[in-house]
Amino acid sequence: MSDERTREPSWTDYSQALRIAGNPLLRGVFIGLGLICIGLGIIGVFVPGWPTTVWIIVATYFFARSSPRFYNWVMNHRVFGPLVRDFRSGHGIPLGAKVFAISMIVLFAGSSALLIISNFWVSWLVAGFGAIGVIYLLRLPTKSRAVEDRLS
Repeated sequence: MSDERTREPSWTDYSQALRIAGNPLLRGVFIGLGLICIGLGIIGVFVPGWPTTVWIIVATYFFARSSPRFYNWVMNHRVFGPLVRDFRSGHGIPLGAKVFAISMIVLFAGSSALLIISNFWVSWLVAGFGAIGVIYLLRLPTKSRAVEDRLS
């Protein structure tokens, strides 16, 4: 009998094909932007309606150009790793995540535009950005159950 607690967690080096920037200053800027995006993603864990996975995906983009260590940390993360790997490989996002994200955008952007913001133009701006977010999510591929079963 194997004890789940004594098994080593699986870790994969995803950094073999990265295109790291040659300029050290540019690498530093990319690392800084990646860390800022991670921070914004962490805010999304606690603030309803604030995106989390999108910020993690953007951070992965910056880390892929600056730091194999941080890139591998995101790609091997227990929660975000599978979502980012599926997104980067073109498998899409799970239907539940897509429905939840669209629901939160409609709920929070819609209620802000209709109930909270008193300036007409700012309300339309918030509603417009919310609509852009919904359209973007609808255009993303939805990860099918067959792909989920194959990857598991």
